[in-house]
Amino acid sequence: MVVLAVVTALGGLVALLAGAYGLWRTRHITGTGERAQALVKAVPPGAERPLLQFETGNGRVVEVVSPVPPSGSHPLAAGDRVRIAYDSDDPRETVVLGRERRGIDRGFVTAGAAVLVLGLMLTVLAM
Repeated sequence: MVVLAVVTALGGLVALLAGAYGLWRTRHITGTGERAQALVKAVPPGAERPLLQFETGNGRVVEVVSPVPPSGSHPLAAGDRVRIAYDSDDPRETVVLGRERRGIDRGFVTAGAAVLVLGLMLTVLAM
């Protein structure tokens, strides 16, 4: 029982940290990253997300997989242009402005915290 409780607590901690890192990374890139217009390219065969092509401040052309999938309310059709923010140290780290998906990261934080608390309670009860 103690092993199960500890594994549960560790799983919750991992989920909490993953969500917190995602929120921090999004906030960091949108706050301090450089802005650009990206061209939406076609979805490669076998992939779900289109490619985004943009030019960095130093003139380098970068092509990355979109960090967000197309949706009914926000389609990413080939030829469209979207505003992005990117990390100037690593332009592959991008955020599509207006579609940051913070809800998913908040969900990981919330679920991770709940599972962590459950695991800690189980650990205390098992001892």
